[in-house]
Amino acid sequence: MLSPANPATPWILAVALIALLALMAVRASRKDKREYRRFKMLRTTKRRQAMFRRWVLQSLVLFGGASVVLLLLDAQFVPLLLAEVRTVEWIASPITQLILAGVLLAGAIVAVGGIIAARKETEIPSIGDVQSLLPRNRAELRWGAALSINAGVVEELLFRFAFPAAIFGITGNAIVAIVASIVIFGLLHLYQGIPGIVGSMLLGTVFMAIYLISGSILLAIVVHALFDLRSLVLIPVVLFKVHLVTKGNGLAPKAPTREVEEAVVPTAGVPSAGVSSVGVPLADVPSVGVPSVGVPEPAVPSAAVPSAHVPSQDVPSADLPEPAVPAPEIAPPVASLDIPAMDVVQPTPAADKP
Repeated sequence: MLSPANPATPWILAVALIALLALMAVRASRKDKREYRRFKMLRTTKRRQAMFRRWVLQSLVLFGGASVVLLLLDAQFVPLLLAEVRTVEWIASPITQLILAGVLLAGAIVAVGGIIAARKETEIPSIGDVQSLLPRNRAELRWGAALSINAGVVEELLFRFAFPAAIFGITGNAIVAIVASIVIFGLLHLYQGIPGIVGSMLLGTVFMAIYLISGSILLAIVVHALFDLRSLVLIPVVLFKVHLVTKGNGLAPKAPTREVEEAVVPTAGVPSAGVSSVGVPLADVPSVGVPSVGVPEPAVPSAAVPSAHVPSQDVPSADLPEPAVPAPEIAPPVASLDIPAMDVVQPTPAADKP
């Protein structure tokens, strides 16, 4: 444990802090983003639970281990930082503490009441890309609770307890220590995108205020854990009823499909317009211009028509093209001969013989 009176203490704290921040920055910018992108593509609950378990263990080792290392070095700066902040009169006043208690109570009522009021909704607004983290069945709820409690403990110990004390031991400035810790907390949520970073900074400010005003890191841990339990346990249970899902992957059903066997279709193996024989959603199957699948009424031959003229196939006449009637053959016109009329010489009567 480093002594504040030792001149080398700030340098030792700076080296330790820079090493931890470099490790976390590389992890947040590469490993966390890559893992979360892969996690969003998982479809089986077995693989999702394996990833949840991995994240819990990694958080315990990285954030929990970093908290232990830093607190072994800067534990003597924790009360010094808190005493420096509480020299501001309004922070340590009983009125401020009463206001804090009222705000926490009102926030809890609004949070729970809002979830109950929105239980008929199918989607909820969120800060950052966190929808994929919501548990989808009863088994995943246990890991949602584990993630929530773990985050409440190790993140508060690191970002509200150990980091501010280390930065205060380096700089001797309480404001710099508080602001820097909040910014670091937000940036480590890079995998959630810009909205997730901003939202995490706001939450970090709230948790920091709870710790500084109450003087108890335990209260900040409880509030943080309850907030995450609301997101990863209460919302999935109340809104999506995932506690009732005991089998399968808990995914929302996709667009309905319809399997059609050839034996069921009363046509020559051709699916009708809008029906697919391979399980394709109905809206995606284009019409192929085939006559209606309805079975036509059997044609009854009329008594006035000879049987030889009745079609052999039972096909509605409206769907058949009219037979082409061959045009009667017309003899080519005979060219008229322009023969001039011949003058017929009338015979002259013979003269009377004497």
